[in-house]
Amino acid sequence: MASTDSRRADSARDRVVAAARDEFARHGIAGARVDRIAKAARTSKERVYAHFRSKEKLYEHVAAAELAAAADAVHLDPADLPAYAGQMFDYFTAHPDRYRFIGWGRLELVPEPSGEPDADALGSYHDAILGKIETIRRAQRAGDLDPTWDPVDIMAVVSQIAHTWLDQAELAAVTRHAAADPTLPARREAVIRAVTAIFPPVRRSQHDGR
Repeated sequence: MASTDSRRADSARDRVVAAARDEFARHGIAGARVDRIAKAARTSKERVYAHFRSKEKLYEHVAAAELAAAADAVHLDPADLPAYAGQMFDYFTAHPDRYRFIGWGRLELVPEPSGEPDADALGSYHDAILGKIETIRRAQRAGDLDPTWDPVDIMAVVSQIAHTWLDQAELAAVTRHAAADPTLPARREAVIRAVTAIFPPVRRSQHDGR
């Protein structure tokens, strides 16, 4: 049985992680302040650094958990990319704070276009993206996806379409007045239609054996 001290330590660590998630989602990595995280977690800066060596390490820890949660909620089926885009739309529309959190990592951890990717800096993002790209590549080899596309481009195009309404807040605001159907389901349907037009899902017969 865990001791009282260890339970308290776990509780304090959990509070730090929760506070850090909110702080990073609001302010990004550079703008986040450890003193604010400590205050929200009802602990001290010293205790935060005792659990995590630096603000960047704290972000990496929370990012790994956020990516794991997204992976559990959004399943990549390369034979049905429209459904994947719909799942991404649903998940991040329901959790815009999580989208902002991950967005800050993309902005602040990814190097300039002229630079080489730094796997250590990208951390969990690097591994998650590579895993999805390899899944797409296997589907192309199996004949479930157009092999003339580069898997990296497929990943980029589908993700961008799925995130359209989160990335363009100003357009989303105008939609309420300008769209023929201003509802969220209509935006979701547009996402699915767009991805379907580029990457139609595989139609398998019952006799395919797959």
